[in-house]
Amino acid sequence: MLDLRLIRSDPDAVRAGLSRRGEDADVVDRVLALDERNRGLVGDRDDLRARVRSLSKEVGGLRRDGKVEEAEAIQAESRALGPQIDDLDVEAEGLSHQIRDLLLRTPNLPSVDAPDGAAEHDNVVLRVEGQGDQGWAEHQRVPHWDTGEQLGILDVERGTKLSGSMFVAYRGLGATLVRALCQLALDRNADAFEEIRPPTMVLTETMVSTGHLPKFEEDAYHLERDDLWAIPTAEVPLTSLARNEILDEAELPTRMMAHTSCFRREAGSAGRDTRGLLRVHEFDKVELLAYLTPEQAPEVHADVLARAEALLVELGLTYRVLDLCAGDLGGSSARTWDLEVFAPGVDRWLEVSSVSWFTDYQARRANVRYRPSDPEDKQPRFVHTVNGSGLAVPRVLAALLEVHRQPDGTVAIPEALHLYTRGATVIG
Repeated sequence: MLDLRLIRSDPDAVRAGLSRRGEDADVVDRVLALDERNRGLVGDRDDLRARVRSLSKEVGGLRRDGKVEEAEAIQAESRALGPQIDDLDVEAEGLSHQIRDLLLRTPNLPSVDAPDGAAEHDNVVLRVEGQGDQGWAEHQRVPHWDTGEQLGILDVERGTKLSGSMFVAYRGLGATLVRALCQLALDRNADAFEEIRPPTMVLTETMVSTGHLPKFEEDAYHLERDDLWAIPTAEVPLTSLARNEILDEAELPTRMMAHTSCFRREAGSAGRDTRGLLRVHEFDKVELLAYLTPEQAPEVHADVLARAEALLVELGLTYRVLDLCAGDLGGSSARTWDLEVFAPGVDRWLEVSSVSWFTDYQARRANVRYRPSDPEDKQPRFVHTVNGSGLAVPRVLAALLEVHRQPDGTVAIPEALHLYTRGATVIG
């Protein structure tokens, strides 16, 4: 969340940043008003506590001097202040909760490098790698759900029978490709990223740490009986891995990767992009995430993007890189590059990875800090976080089935996956 001290010291900058996102900048005034009241109450409470301490000293002195009646009178005055202090405590705590709730619902400020714009149509295409969206052959213009059904590797009907709409079952080489894609992503990033297998069910505070709660509650699966949430991405548990800890600067950047199932209700997507693998409730993904210092952020951010791109190149997919405008950034992000692959069967660019820099927004919520290595500067600071999808299966697999479809209806398996497909090179 945003630093309350920044809102106090430079409210105009915060208003300007929120306005760039198209957000209500009036939240700054509401926070400042609550904060002023809260600080006044805390000051009054502390003055009363100081008065109680002073009276206690007087009582002790009077008793030593044998002035019992005077001591008891002052002691009664001290006791009378107790309920006032309690009332101020309760009121101040209530205001603190109101401030925190506002801050938890307020998005991050966009980076100065994020392009201006109001929505998706204002995103900047930085480059296109590969064939682009023209010149595809007729045999590649077949939607992946038709190819998957014909080859017996996608069973949408039975997936729906088992779990409802927007669930899919993979069979045979379809299931093998899901595993193969994730293993490829893990192997290609094992040189720098520690593999972790976190839980896929997490506490509420873990979801709050990344910004998925409270604002995006409708898109998450919640097990109310246990108050646990199914993760929408491994970004959630990885961000909180060092929650409430202080790392040494020498440990940074700390790079982690995880292959998990991910779960999203997609509450606002009814009737939209729901065929085949375009939008599903459960999917496999390899996530890359790093804790780092502000100075390390640009290099690590660019490195995660390069790693995600390299996988798309190995898979022989056409893709483009987008620089998201301020109005289309995710709530926690300050700067995001999206990777979109072209799927000729559906004639669309499909987002397959968002590579984001969150500044200290998430770390402030999760209370992940580091101690500077400078011996003259031992004040802990919040880390910055960067994350991106190393490879998210459904849309990558959709594009793969369309791009690599052959004239005879078979699908050629990219060479990079042959190591993981038990010798299969073609799906036929």
